[in-house]
Amino acid sequence: MGILRGLRLAAGNFFRLYESHDSSSLRLTRNTDFKRITGFCTKPQESPKAPTSTYSHRVPLHRPTDWEKRILLWSGRFKSKDQIPETISFEMLDAAKNKVRVKISYMMIALTVLGCVVMVIEGKQAARRNESLTSLNLEKKARMREESAIKAKAE
Repeated sequence: MGILRGLRLAAGNFFRLYESHDSSSLRLTRNTDFKRITGFCTKPQESPKAPTSTYSHRVPLHRPTDWEKRILLWSGRFKSKDQIPETISFEMLDAAKNKVRVKISYMMIALTVLGCVVMVIEGKQAARRNESLTSLNLEKKARMREESAIKAKAE
């Protein structure tokens, strides 16, 4: 580090001594060399360019299919199929799809909870009738033994 600093100072002193006697081209060289040594990068100032083509801020439109029209109806975006325009934005369609996804997930949650409640009720009714998996398996194995005994006697 010390050697580089000493070289920089020596180079700076050298250019300062001859700056007053030399032309302006040496001054430009000195300035760019100094900036390169210190690690600074200078870019020439560019004037802002005018866009070559005009950009339209219109949103691209999409012609919905019959399925997408149903999704728009289910999401509540439109009341009837006649109210749906010929072309819609992709954002409108994505919002409708997301709304339908949320509705379907809520229905699946409700059906899962309902299925759990039904299974609990059926299990309690089976317990009152003294039906259990153990007793059902024992009865099934007893039946299978009887059937295999009948087949063994028949042969």
